[in-house]
Amino acid sequence: MRKIKVALIGLNANSHSAQIFTSVRKQSDIFEVVGYSLPEGEGVKYPKKLKALEGLQELSLNEVLEREDIEAVILETDEEHLTRYATLFIKNGKHVHMEKPGGCDLSEFEKLTSLVKECGKVFHIGYMYRYNPFVKEVISRAVSGELGEILSVEAQMNCAHPDSIRRWLNNFKGGMMFFLGCHLIDIVLQIQGEPKNIIPLNKCTDEEIGSEDFGMAIMEYEKGVSFVKTSACELGGFARRQLVVTGTKATVELKPFEMFCEGKTNLYTAKTEYTSSEWGNMGESVNSEPFDRYDDMMRAFYKMVIGKIKNPYTPDYELSLYKNILKCCNAK
Repeated sequence: MRKIKVALIGLNANSHSAQIFTSVRKQSDIFEVVGYSLPEGEGVKYPKKLKALEGLQELSLNEVLEREDIEAVILETDEEHLTRYATLFIKNGKHVHMEKPGGCDLSEFEKLTSLVKECGKVFHIGYMYRYNPFVKEVISRAVSGELGEILSVEAQMNCAHPDSIRRWLNNFKGGMMFFLGCHLIDIVLQIQGEPKNIIPLNKCTDEEIGSEDFGMAIMEYEKGVSFVKTSACELGGFARRQLVVTGTKATVELKPFEMFCEGKTNLYTAKTEYTSSEWGNMGESVNSEPFDRYDDMMRAFYKMVIGKIKNPYTPDYELSLYKNILKCCNAK
């Protein structure tokens, strides 16, 4: 397979730009990283993250836009700039991998997705759970009907963030729901589609912090209720991240959603499946093979760029997801 030339764009305060860039750089069999650009002064803002860019040439934004040999960009600015820069790169003929979920303006996101449909460039968003082996499996089985009629999806993505990050969440209406809840809303929509109603229940747990650092939203469906929960102030929250999909033929629980393997270089997911109606039945449990959180996601982007696979997440789907994220955030 041929390599594609890419440029790395931006760094972000609390998402995973450094890890994404590391994943791209180590996959040198498919990516040729020609350089990076920091259009929002990220080198001054986030000097500790510059290590991920060591040894690469710094380019101006115009150089990236004008170089025809650069086919794609890996866009990792802070969230509020994402939609604007994605639109700029798409307009200039670049394929785009973008950090999730986009900026905070619905009209700008609508313009972006319309542009993507017009030009046909790859627009790929960094929802890494889409590439988790067990998440992919359970979504496929739910959609195929193997789990029976789906009654509910319960998704949790919690952690114990320091006060600095909890204050930073004030940048977004919905706080944690916008920042991390977007991953969970994506999973619910893939399994159950558009909800009949959304009830946002996001809360601020500390007046001095001020942000909605406890996120929860109820998603109502014809025959059941699903929910997403994402807290920035939950001790043990990372270990308790989970997905529960309840169907009439089986219930599948993923917990922990992700946990470090020995040495902390890779992750695994634990799955328990329940098919018996007997009380006290503990189900059957298995752990996934070790995996890197970002490698498969970035390799999929590469395959989309060279035309080996088609992006299953259409611009219309991404727009629908974005609108539902804003509803869960109670953003008007």
